Amino acid sequence: MHPYREYVNPHLGKLLEDIKMDKSYIRGEGCYLYDSEGNEYLDCIAAYGALPFGYNHPDIWECIHQIHNSMEPSFVQPSALNAAGELGKKLIENAPGNLRYVTFTNSGTETVEAAIKLCRSASGKLGILATNNSFHGKTLGALSATGKETYQKEFGAPVEGFNYVDYGNLEALEKKLKDNPEYFAAFIVEPIQGEGGIIEPPEGYLAGVREICDKYGVLLIFDEIQTGLGRTGKLFACQRQGVNPDLLLIAKALGGGIMPIGACLCTEQVYNEEFAEKHSSTFAANTMACRVGLKALDILLDNGGSLIEDVRIKGQIFKDGLIKLKQKYPKIIKSIRGQGLMLGIEFSITKDTFPGSLIGIMAEQELLTPIISSFLLNRECVRVAPTLNGANVIRIEPPLIINREQIFRALKGIENALEVLNQGNTAKLLSFLVDDGEAKHRDYENFVHREYPNVSPSENDEGRFAFIVHPLDLKNYMDFDKSLSAYSESELNDLTEKWNQMVDPFVVGKTRIISKCGSKAYGEFIVIPKTTEQLINSPRQQVLDELKSALKLAKSRGAGIVGLGAYTSVVSMGGLYLKDQGIPITTGNSYTVVTAVDSVTAALKKLNQNPSESVAAVVGATGSIGKGTSILISENVSKLILVGNPRNRRSSYARLYRVAAEVCKHISTLIHQGVTFDPGSIGDKLSKCGFLPDYDQPLQSFIEFVKSYDRKESPVIISTSVNEVLPLADVVISATSSVGKLITPANLKIGAIVCDMSRPANVSEEVEKTRPDVLAIDGGVIQVPGNADLGWDFGFDVGQAYACMSETIMLALEKHYKNTSIGASGISLKNILFTRELAEKHGFELARFRSFDRPLGDKKWERIIKSRNKCMIKKDVL
Repeated sequence: MHPYREYVNPHLGKLLEDIKMDKSYIRGEGCYLYDSEGNEYLDCIAAYGALPFGYNHPDIWECIHQIHNSMEPSFVQPSALNAAGELGKKLIENAPGNLRYVTFTNSGTETVEAAIKLCRSASGKLGILATNNSFHGKTLGALSATGKETYQKEFGAPVEGFNYVDYGNLEALEKKLKDNPEYFAAFIVEPIQGEGGIIEPPEGYLAGVREICDKYGVLLIFDEIQTGLGRTGKLFACQRQGVNPDLLLIAKALGGGIMPIGACLCTEQVYNEEFAEKHSSTFAANTMACRVGLKALDILLDNGGSLIEDVRIKGQIFKDGLIKLKQKYPKIIKSIRGQGLMLGIEFSITKDTFPGSLIGIMAEQELLTPIISSFLLNRECVRVAPTLNGANVIRIEPPLIINREQIFRALKGIENALEVLNQGNTAKLLSFLVDDGEAKHRDYENFVHREYPNVSPSENDEGRFAFIVHPLDLKNYMDFDKSLSAYSESELNDLTEKWNQMVDPFVVGKTRIISKCGSKAYGEFIVIPKTTEQLINSPRQQVLDELKSALKLAKSRGAGIVGLGAYTSVVSMGGLYLKDQGIPITTGNSYTVVTAVDSVTAALKKLNQNPSESVAAVVGATGSIGKGTSILISENVSKLILVGNPRNRRSSYARLYRVAAEVCKHISTLIHQGVTFDPGSIGDKLSKCGFLPDYDQPLQSFIEFVKSYDRKESPVIISTSVNEVLPLADVVISATSSVGKLITPANLKIGAIVCDMSRPANVSEEVEKTRPDVLAIDGGVIQVPGNADLGWDFGFDVGQAYACMSETIMLALEKHYKNTSIGASGISLKNILFTRELAEKHGFELARFRSFDRPLGDKKWERIIKSRNKCMIKKDVL
């Protein structure tokens, strides 16, 4: 671990490592940085404008050597400070308007603090007005002036006295000052918002601000910490509009790229005795910083300010080049902003720009501009950075000495990144995260993103739902974003480990379902970005917090009910841990039970096999789905084997006896209702046994009944050993929360039918390879009404969904906004039959069979039937 991450900032250090921006630079010269491997990087950040002359400018270092040689003292407070006086004089001589005094500081944020104190002490008023989306620093006063809540709320900011108006809005400014005539001491504003996203104000804005502040007797502060000292092609940005402030704040470039120093310039009217006597600093106005500041001004003003004029010209060349790129990639770039060498690229990418691509998700999660910056760093060796507030903007602020050749190099690197983005090529964009160089064998171009319908909520009276999903395994990432197939499994695993830690729950797909009876429902699919294995290995509370965040997102977007998909149901104890989050939920397990039984019944019919002559085994019988499936399928089969978890046999057997008892109680109830059963079925056998308890007897009576039955004769058998009992089963239904491959070629009967309801699957892929006589089907796959596109790709054909999704949708179609199918008790026979009725009403039906995540075509059916028959004949002969 790098010492910076270990001892300085572990959170930022890890993030930089994860996106490969953790370069360790050992040399800087001019516009270039060099790492320990000798790689050269063109720096177009310049420490956010603090490196006007690049790295290690010889004139700045010569100035420092002269100070050393002269032995001039550095810190001699209090005294008449020679260097500070000289620098103050030079700043005032070159500053706009009638600025008169200079207060030196050690940084930009300290400069803002000094300005706040000056204005309050001069006016006797407390209020400081700033703009939304601004950035003025991170000490408490400067942070309070920073119009961005996300930076403030954890630190008790804003403190009393701060308020905000929209940047560029003169009407809002005047109204605020008019409504509070005796409150505000000053209005602080950036001539160009830097961290806000390189936002230029409307023409005439600064002049209008000056006029309004004068009208209401409010001091005007121009924060030119980033824009000042040549950055925009003028010594100060306010000079472009010919507007003079009462206070002018500078820092960054004043230190020549070597020393930290800031300065607050103010008029004579603002400066006051209270401030002069009570504001001081040990390190501010020190000799070395002020001497360097003088040298920085000398360089900027040399030859009549030719460097600054050159900045204006080079800035226009750079901006024109970026504008041409915008014209070439209109889908990617929304605008080019800024003046001089303070430029910004605003990206227009959203989730809808690239459906079926993680690029859009990254944009939505405010991760895209850091990734683009890192791509440029690692692939093009060009250093840029996102703006802090403008999450979709990359800043370009190279040293003022950048030359035309370097500008064109930067433009070429940016164009290469834009081309990758324009293709929606996530794999290529993230390639620097998985290898050190473009692997020659890797094919980044062989993919096609699916097109999805663009749907949105309707104002009409339609149902609303959300469904929470997560990638079952790494393959699901490739299902959604086809470009990721370029990666190996280990590369994808490494990438998703990093991705999943940075990403919050997000909407991955949107759909509208119209049922066969005309009901409508709009829904969204929300992703928890963790695979099943990652959910299992994460602390439970952390996972529950993520699920609660997803529920909050669903509720905020208008969902009336939320479904829990795959392992999100397991980790939330069938939804019980989430039932009080202010929005109804369902696991979808009731309809999953229905589809398990319907799938097996349909498969038996397809293979001309009588259910009443078939032995069925339910693996995971004590779970909510397993129990419901056991009860429902018991009506038709000849014998039922209930298989529990072998890890704790004692508790498993106790739970299995209860399930077996509930099966028998259900059959007793049907007998009481006068239901007749097929000969040989469990119902037929129990109705003739003579000692089955009456349906209204307590469950304990049925437990004792099950235990009293001879094991060989009993129509309901319990076990915790799949290897012992599965060879007896004609039908196997797996409904466990295990991620292991429990069902193998060795433990299946000849000609067995296996319905795998578990996600991830419990059936080993070896069954497909070595047991052609076995029919293995993916359970719970449903054809939704109208074959509606669900708006994202999770490996199914268009119009198909999991049963749990389908239950959520049908509840929304019905506007049945109640907790449903949660916990073990929620998977009651009543709820199971209720969802069966809803499926019939709205037009949900079993989809064409799938096997090992692929459609089961006619040719494969023929092979299974042929092999099955062949094995059966061989078995009979033996």
